[in-house]
Amino acid sequence: MRSYLILGMCTLFIIQYFLDVVWLQYAVVLLSLLAFLGSAGHADRFPRILGLVMMCAGIIIEWSKGTGVAGISVGIFLILPLLSLITLAPLLAIPLKLGGYFESVSRLLHNLLHHPQKLYAGITGTLFFVSPILNLGSVRIINEFLEDLKLPPAMSAKSYVVGFSTALMWSPYFASVSLVLHYLKVPFKEYFIYGMGISILSLLVGNLFFAIWEKRNPIERDEISSFQPIEKKQRRKLFELVLFVALLMTTCLLIESVTKWSMIVIVCLVSILVPLFITAVTAKWKQAKPLWIDFRDRAVPMMNNEIMLFMSAGMLAFALKGTSVMNGVSQFLKVMADQSFFLFALAVLLIVFCLTYIGIHQIAVVGALAMQLNPAELGINSISLAFILLLTWYISTALSPFSGLNLMVSRFSRLSGVQVGLRVNGLYILTVVTIGIAAISFLRW
Repeated sequence: MRSYLILGMCTLFIIQYFLDVVWLQYAVVLLSLLAFLGSAGHADRFPRILGLVMMCAGIIIEWSKGTGVAGISVGIFLILPLLSLITLAPLLAIPLKLGGYFESVSRLLHNLLHHPQKLYAGITGTLFFVSPILNLGSVRIINEFLEDLKLPPAMSAKSYVVGFSTALMWSPYFASVSLVLHYLKVPFKEYFIYGMGISILSLLVGNLFFAIWEKRNPIERDEISSFQPIEKKQRRKLFELVLFVALLMTTCLLIESVTKWSMIVIVCLVSILVPLFITAVTAKWKQAKPLWIDFRDRAVPMMNNEIMLFMSAGMLAFALKGTSVMNGVSQFLKVMADQSFFLFALAVLLIVFCLTYIGIHQIAVVGALAMQLNPAELGINSISLAFILLLTWYISTALSPFSGLNLMVSRFSRLSGVQVGLRVNGLYILTVVTIGIAAISFLRW
């Protein structure tokens, strides 16, 4: 029942985007609240408590502003694009499974096992290509491929964080990019070059840092299994995988350029239509049917934590807009921006990092800043502000022990959240952020 509520919410949101009917918006919000309450009973303890606290706080704050039911409805509706995105994007795993791409990726990684630096490059490179589509599912899949190899915990923690976090800065299929660009009204095609640039750079820096680390902590070759040559057919599959990702992104950019639709809506539509199209072209309806059923019956109901956190954090972020607290933060950041762009960027980074490190979700903090800050008043353009906010999201995701990535990597690597974040990847993250701030300081006009 919950899966139908969630999928119905996503469907009605897409319809409402094109029809723009007031009564339909209220219907979507009502359905969203039912999905939220339904998820509350099945979410983990921490997300459930935090989600209920943030939702109640957001509703109380918004009600105290005198906007009533209309204001609360708008606050919830604003986060629905993101909820639709994270719900529907996993559908793109269906054509990857049908095409046998995961088997080729597994063989590639096993083919690199005798060379730790090449293996690390293979893991991070694979995550660079598949994470933009599969989100955290990509880390789970790669870990399944490598679980029997017993890689050193530090190597697992480094490779998973470095490979996955690159997508946080550029993929329109990610909550970070979609939310920030949506709130700041920045077209994805205008931001893409900046996000892709810092992502590729962070991938190179991560591999350089690992090469230095591996020389100081050599991995014994007897820990590595036997060599497995990769076949010509599997090499072709790997090329097709890269081509598939490139075509997806190109398609999204072309649709945005022609239609001027929101990138989030475009991604939602692509996530639904591409699997249907590929299944129809390949005539693999029989093989695809179990995958669609699995998505409906297992993947969607498992999103309890995400629905609790994302919807409540979005409501809280909207409610905080225009409050005395956020006005004070905005004024403080404006003073910092008047003094120095570096001081402004540093202040934003520290504010978001401190709040997310104690468990407040990035959507609440970054979303509130994206809705509150005015680029013109800060003396910078919207792309620069978007870049800074995405850097803060990047930091908090990689370092906060409460982030989904950190929790998953901690479980796979058998290291604590603090070790995965600050100890193993702290210097790498600091280096990438420093480079990012330095680069955008020259391009902010």
